Amino acid sequence: MNNYELISFTNPDDLARAAASAWLDEIESANRSGKLHSVALSGGRITQKFFADIVELAKIRKIGDGGTPSFPTNVHFFWADERCVPPTDPDSNFKMAQELLFAPLKIAGNQIHRLRGEIPPTDAVKIAEAELRQIATSEKNGQPVLDLILLGMGEDGHVASLFPGASQQILDATAPFLVIENSPKPPPTRISLSYANIFAAKKIWVLASGAGKEIALQDSLNFPSKTPLGRVIHSHPAVKIFTDISPI
Repeated sequence: MNNYELISFTNPDDLARAAASAWLDEIESANRSGKLHSVALSGGRITQKFFADIVELAKIRKIGDGGTPSFPTNVHFFWADERCVPPTDPDSNFKMAQELLFAPLKIAGNQIHRLRGEIPPTDAVKIAEAELRQIATSEKNGQPVLDLILLGMGEDGHVASLFPGASQQILDATAPFLVIENSPKPPPTRISLSYANIFAAKKIWVLASGAGKEIALQDSLNFPSKTPLGRVIHSHPAVKIFTDISPI
């Protein structure tokens, strides 16, 4: 029995808009109940469309305190991974979110908990863990629980900065955030959520889009699976996959 939901689209535009609308539903539900909503963002091309649709739909739906363009203050933003570069670097996942999401929606700085790619990564992971533990409203297996983690999928089935062929130390890590060295994709040094923290999240949504990823998606859906995405799919009870890819 599959423990994931696969939602298929014919193009990336429809995928991004549906995911954006569904996420805004999550935010509105949390806002109505007076709960915090913590989300971890990812990078990638489909995320650019996703952010643009969030901005457009949030304004159409007047999602914000008092009906203004400002975003609800109960939402806190974290990252699934970040490259070890300054926040102004074109490779920075934070930079993309800042320009396409935070600035247009006037999201307050105290809601944004970026991974500090410009400082020594061992220091950055400690700061990131402290911030997440401060905001998270629950724990599971010793992990601070995120309400939602948004993941992409690479051509090799990687998620966040968790790549195929990772060491047992990375697979078994219990810290919420890890330093990833010698990444097969540049830059080589990154910070990533650990598998343990991803498994602890309440919900995981995967935005799987792009040509050349058909085999990786099919390999991830198969059980057993050796891809990082497959490891997530088959270890978590609430994975939703938005995709414009036809598995082989």
